[in-house]
Amino acid sequence: MKVDVLIAGAGPAGLAAAVELRRAGVSRVLVADREEAAGGVPRHCQHTGFGVRDLHRVLTGPAYARRYAALAAKAGAEIRTGTTVTGWAGDRELILTSGHGIETVHAAAVLLATGCRERPRPARLVPGSRVPGIMTTGELQQRVYLHRQRLAGRAVIVGAEHVSFSAALTLAHAGAQVAGLVTGYPAQQSYRAFQLGARLRWRAPVWVDSTISRVAATPGSRLAGVELADSLTGATRFVPCSLLVFTGDWIPDHELARSGGVPLDPGTSGPAVDTALETGTPLVFAAGNLIHPAETADVAALTGRHAARHIAAALATSPVPSGARVPLVVEPPLRWITPGAVRPPLLPPRGRFLLRSDSFRPAGRIEVCQGPRLLASSRTGRLIPTRPVHLPGRWVTHVDPAAGPVHIRLG
Repeated sequence: MKVDVLIAGAGPAGLAAAVELRRAGVSRVLVADREEAAGGVPRHCQHTGFGVRDLHRVLTGPAYARRYAALAAKAGAEIRTGTTVTGWAGDRELILTSGHGIETVHAAAVLLATGCRERPRPARLVPGSRVPGIMTTGELQQRVYLHRQRLAGRAVIVGAEHVSFSAALTLAHAGAQVAGLVTGYPAQQSYRAFQLGARLRWRAPVWVDSTISRVAATPGSRLAGVELADSLTGATRFVPCSLLVFTGDWIPDHELARSGGVPLDPGTSGPAVDTALETGTPLVFAAGNLIHPAETADVAALTGRHAARHIAAALATSPVPSGARVPLVVEPPLRWITPGAVRPPLLPPRGRFLLRSDSFRPAGRIEVCQGPRLLASSRTGRLIPTRPVHLPGRWVTHVDPAAGPVHIRLG
């Protein structure tokens, strides 16, 4: 089978890209997703707030997912759910596996929009018993909102970022009691109002500078509780619970990219992309939370649109111009930046770069330098781990393709 563009992933980024590609006149757009319904993670996020930046309306997660799936279908994109892109058969030749069998698709261009996931317990190396009742936020939301499960008992949440407080709300909705939230950082990373709300509504404390040193089981092999260790004093405490939810600590779903030899960004662990969102493999692009784990759904959707515009332009140009890619290097405490390379004069999605910090820092300035030249200096608010830092990208037009990497640092 031959298509113009194959999109791996039917979440906000993939569906928004499909709509934009069809609007740009790209004829054959195929979207493949392993889930049984299109829409991605918002399908099992019952809270509101979706669609503000991209659709200019406020929707719940399921309504947002349904709307994008409908828009993509109406635009003329072919959406195949229950279909996994399992590998590569060659350059832009991918293998699709579904209940109908195995098929090879030849695409003129590929967009990887496979999203991200939370790091589960085994990847966090948490010692102790392996018992039921341990899950990530994604599993929790699917069990509660898609499968209508009730979850009784006390719950401990590992993490104290935005999604952690969302998990607290989901647990309360399911009938569980939130015992508290645990974070290894010296402070919670979400809005103060969320922490205050959790304390007032559920009397749930946030234990900072703490890690889980042991998971304990009952004689009947059920979750009995967790032992918390204070990273400053070494003191421990035991917290009884029957549910343990690991939140945040996002990692990109990069298996498909890696198996295809697509170069990865050492900072994000997702595909390394330039300001056109093209990877190091020609005509293979990446968008959404695969390249910035994890931003809100509307931000992911807007990166999908951005990639779609450049894909359409590349398919309409013969031969495709390669452009000069200049790498971006962040200096500690900055952890990563995306896009991780610039292709002057192309600007990044929404005209800004996304960065993350490894630690809390007061408000200051971010400097952009290429060799001895200061290309830009931008004020930034307080740096908080897991929270986005935005860097305006107008300086891209001043980058010299022959002058080496561009360095981004705190002033």
